Amino acid sequence: MKKYIYKILFFASITTMLVSCEVEEFSDLNGPEVDAFAQVLTRGDLQDLVGGVLYSSRTRLGTYYDDCGVVGREFWRFSGSDPRFTTDLLGGGNSVLDNNTFYITGPWASRYRTVKNANLILGFLDGQDTSAQFSDAEVNATKGFLKTFIAYEMLLNLNLTDEAGIRLDVADENNLGPFVGKSAALTGIREMLSEGANNLSSGGGAFPFTLSGGFDGFNTPSGFLKANKAITARVAAYQGDSSGVLSSLGDSFLNLSGGDMNAGIFYTFSLEPTDVANPLFISVEGSSPSQARVVQPSFLTDAEANDTRLSKTAQLAAPITLDGLTGDVVVNRYLSNIESIPIIRNEELILLYAEANITANPGEAITALNIIRASAGLGAYSGGMDTTSLINEMLNQRRYSLYAEGHRWIDMRRYNKLGELPLDRPDDNVWSNFPIPLTENQ
Repeated sequence: MKKYIYKILFFASITTMLVSCEVEEFSDLNGPEVDAFAQVLTRGDLQDLVGGVLYSSRTRLGTYYDDCGVVGREFWRFSGSDPRFTTDLLGGGNSVLDNNTFYITGPWASRYRTVKNANLILGFLDGQDTSAQFSDAEVNATKGFLKTFIAYEMLLNLNLTDEAGIRLDVADENNLGPFVGKSAALTGIREMLSEGANNLSSGGGAFPFTLSGGFDGFNTPSGFLKANKAITARVAAYQGDSSGVLSSLGDSFLNLSGGDMNAGIFYTFSLEPTDVANPLFISVEGSSPSQARVVQPSFLTDAEANDTRLSKTAQLAAPITLDGLTGDVVVNRYLSNIESIPIIRNEELILLYAEANITANPGEAITALNIIRASAGLGAYSGGMDTTSLINEMLNQRRYSLYAEGHRWIDMRRYNKLGELPLDRPDDNVWSNFPIPLTENQ
């Protein structure tokens, strides 16, 4: 009974947090029907529960992307209300990364909240007789979707803490598993993705719930399986497993034949009272020393002439200054507060394909890199064919194609190139990872 009461309270807490897709109404959660929910998980319940997962997956995303973008020297985050963006994150003076501050505790807790929500739904599916409500295929489809999200949320937290690791075993909040290092964490994340893929493969023709528009084209078990494989390819790249990257890409939505670079799955946003707006949007006109994302100057000076990806930035009428940093160009990656943020998209997959082929098939790597270059209005690659030259070209194309999407810092770290990131002030530092939050009892 204690387990069911806990799950009911969880359900009550997340049904108020709906995503922008349509969901069914649910009756008074404090009334008698809540007791019935402890016995039977209905289709309406599942819709609301999945809505809660999608909601929590979007909370504190702005902080996560600011963490990666500022430490990775893609942009400076000006904030009149919190100087830690330009002190702690840039390693200014004697500052250090604090283990009890919003920039790690916020995104960390939000990602694990999503994991917890998903695990509780999995517990419902495993702990009840669902045959009256769902077919076996629908149960598998749901499990595959949830396991993919669990793996992805854990990956985002690992991106922040890196060698400090994460907890993989968190299904029982009263008996949390130990922290594991980066290698074991990546292995566990990939295993979870594999489990999810197996479930999705047996998931039939449709999910028993509706997804937001960010999953258009991937809103069936077979379609979402391709997204699962795309995320798996990213994890394999982080593991240095080129053959694993190529194998996963072969089952993903990779399109090398001039397809849409933005095809993929996305976080969606709206201005509805129960939803959230895009946290990365700051208008050009509204940018000021108290609120701005200012482009780190080398992104502009290092760019090749006529690179259309510079359209992700915008010129200000006059420079703005904060904490010894001055700039007159701001991030313009998102043009409104309801524009979607990519989870993973085709342009990244083409770059992963190029990366995986650098040593095994350099010619194929160049072909893929030229697809990216052509999409940005650039001519064909004319540099060296050696591994070092191709890695540098690949990282450079990732820098511009995936700008402000949370990749640059991670890419430079995994290639041991953090020392090549620019320092803007004499006493600044580039951090390799964030500390484990103080709130964790290791």
